[in-house]
Amino acid sequence: MANIFAIILTTATFITAIFWFLEKFKWKPARQRKVEEIRKQTNGEIDGKVLAEVGKPKGWVENLSSFFPVLFVVFVIRSFIYEPFQIPSGSMMQTLLIGDFIAVEKFSYGLRDPITNTVLISTGHPKRGEIAVFKHPDGSNRDIIKRVVGLPGDKIIYLFNEDKIVIYPACQSSDVNCVGQRSEPLDLHYTKPQQSNWKEVNEDNKPYLSFYTLEQYKDKGIVDSRTRITFDMAIQQETLGEFTHDILTTIGKRDDLTRIYRQNGQPVATWVVPPGNYFMMGDNRDNSGDSRYFGFVPEENFVGRATAIWISFEKQPDEWPTGIRFSRIGGIH
Repeated sequence: MANIFAIILTTATFITAIFWFLEKFKWKPARQRKVEEIRKQTNGEIDGKVLAEVGKPKGWVENLSSFFPVLFVVFVIRSFIYEPFQIPSGSMMQTLLIGDFIAVEKFSYGLRDPITNTVLISTGHPKRGEIAVFKHPDGSNRDIIKRVVGLPGDKIIYLFNEDKIVIYPACQSSDVNCVGQRSEPLDLHYTKPQQSNWKEVNEDNKPYLSFYTLEQYKDKGIVDSRTRITFDMAIQQETLGEFTHDILTTIGKRDDLTRIYRQNGQPVATWVVPPGNYFMMGDNRDNSGDSRYFGFVPEENFVGRATAIWISFEKQPDEWPTGIRFSRIGGIH
């Protein structure tokens, strides 16, 4: 959908630009010359209303050319500066909630062609711990949002029993006497898991998971007859690079290890990130389809870095909002 909109916006901007330039540099000067000719032929005694009618552009030309400045500004902002995105699922809770509308900085990872997403001018690379939007690596062109966990060359181990990541970082070009991955893993500074303010609810009448705060859960009056299963959720902090953030895990929920992406030559739940690729994960660790399941994300798939929440609606997936969360408006980390 996002790519279709980009195509429509680009096409509309291009078409209106043609009419704007023709009107400004060809048709309008031609009408002005015709007005002057008529004035000279009548010695200036012609009715001003007649001259105004002669100099007036056709309605459709005026409308199309007038749209161009607005479309051009929208095109530049959306294609190269900031693009709005809506959070549709709970995979990035509690950093990002269902109903958050975020601003994505498009120039963080390069100025890109708005249709093909090809980098035109390189401006930077994804950093560990950043939240980024990218095109799904399955080729569907879907926009996905996750956190950057593994950089090119990193060795990633996910401990499913502990819901923790182990990262052996790749050597940087400035490292001396270091080849491949470092022998010591990064210290990700995990805090002790505690009971969170969230409940995961699988309701019989809904095809998706819902997430409620304890207050919402009580107010909604959900009873066992309406739910297949309800889980409590634990919360703890994790540090990736310069970013310390909360992660959620679902207490008592078992992982389906048959869905894990298997990399050739590596044990289950162990991956070495190839050059030019990244390993992405959601903060809601037991409810995120991410690199653990679909594999690595090529750098050319990145769209931009999530920077701020500009509005947040209280809602569940595919439901109408019930309120606005003003307290969530602001920066993202």
